[in-house]
Amino acid sequence: MTSPARDDIAAAAAGSALVGQVVDFVGWVGGGRKLTQTGAVTLADARVLVGRLGTGDRIDPVIGDRVFKTKSSVELLGLSLIVEWAKAARLVRVVRGRLVPVKKAAALLERPVELWMALFEAFGRVGTAFLPWGWGESFMRPQFAAGAGALLSALHDRSGAVGLEELCGPAWDAVTAPYVLDDATEQQLATARRVNDRDVRRALAALARLGAVTLGEDSAELTTIGRYGTRRVRAEPEPGDPVHQITVTLAEVAAPPVWRRLLIPAAMPLSRLHDVIQTAMGWRDHHLHSFTDGTHTYGFPDPELGFIDERSVRFGDLDVDRGSIRYSYDFGDDWEHEIVVEAVGVAEPGERYPRCIGGEGACPPEDCGGPPGYEHLRKILANPDDEEHVDMVTWMGLEHACEFDPAAFDIESVNRRLVALGAPR
Repeated sequence: MTSPARDDIAAAAAGSALVGQVVDFVGWVGGGRKLTQTGAVTLADARVLVGRLGTGDRIDPVIGDRVFKTKSSVELLGLSLIVEWAKAARLVRVVRGRLVPVKKAAALLERPVELWMALFEAFGRVGTAFLPWGWGESFMRPQFAAGAGALLSALHDRSGAVGLEELCGPAWDAVTAPYVLDDATEQQLATARRVNDRDVRRALAALARLGAVTLGEDSAELTTIGRYGTRRVRAEPEPGDPVHQITVTLAEVAAPPVWRRLLIPAAMPLSRLHDVIQTAMGWRDHHLHSFTDGTHTYGFPDPELGFIDERSVRFGDLDVDRGSIRYSYDFGDDWEHEIVVEAVGVAEPGERYPRCIGGEGACPPEDCGGPPGYEHLRKILANPDDEEHVDMVTWMGLEHACEFDPAAFDIESVNRRLVALGAPR
């Protein structure tokens, strides 16, 4: 990054309204503040913070000739956003009914760019803090990480301002993906889409407070620091940064084999590589996974599994000279993938990373029983007279067995999915 660009980013981080509010809030927490039995900021403290931080909330609002008493600080969505964002960024935490600062994060408060980045990375975890719940709740609220990722991807993929309608569409597709809406009426869908679009605008407003986007009357655009943050979150390299060419091959599957050749940044965390492999291969991320380099095993941190936290390890940190790296997916079906580093180069200006540059074979269906089950499934699909044929076609959600082609591979489709991958899950 050039020095002027670095200076611009530092100035934007220091000038972020939300960064200032969070620093002030953590300072107010001091040695600790007592919370209510439900884990919320007390109403007495909330009255102080609303004025001190300038959250824009109204306590005991008067509507007409009626006073609507505020019963809990969680009703104050502006304050709740700051509190939960500070928690999500691991600047404060709850210990025995008290809100206390995280000591090891104290240095961040004096480093605006790093603090801004910590808040930006935590954005996908704060939706339930500031989006309305109950009657009129949108799909965006429970699926906020997916919706936020879709928003940032749509903004990142355009060089200028993007119309709000163009942003609401991808967000709607992302947050409704886990649900079956076939039985919903047109009126129900229209209402659901309207409240979802409302919350997309709220999410963009929160990003604007952070300084990641600028909002027009009917459009939004990533700022310089917003684009910088999005590249960092997506683990995209700067020109000249090291890039690995790797092949990911599904073990024990042949005729045809299933493999992908990918260009990935050396600085990509293993947690992000997991997302890339899932997307490039065609898996649906329904099961546990792990990486091993022959010495250590990495995965999502869990005391029972004992994995090294994959979020803290970059691909370039692994000892690839020891041979191939293994990626395991679904510890029941045991899909083993061999990762081989074929070459090391540098990122080229104007190119997107990660990128697929080759491959072969369709991804097996999830939960089909691993390589032996997949081989059995293909035999059943190829034989219309098999007694299990109709059941297997139905199980796969197909009308005809020929709709599944084990040799199918579309590199353009893979790269479109990689572009749309968005923030890490």
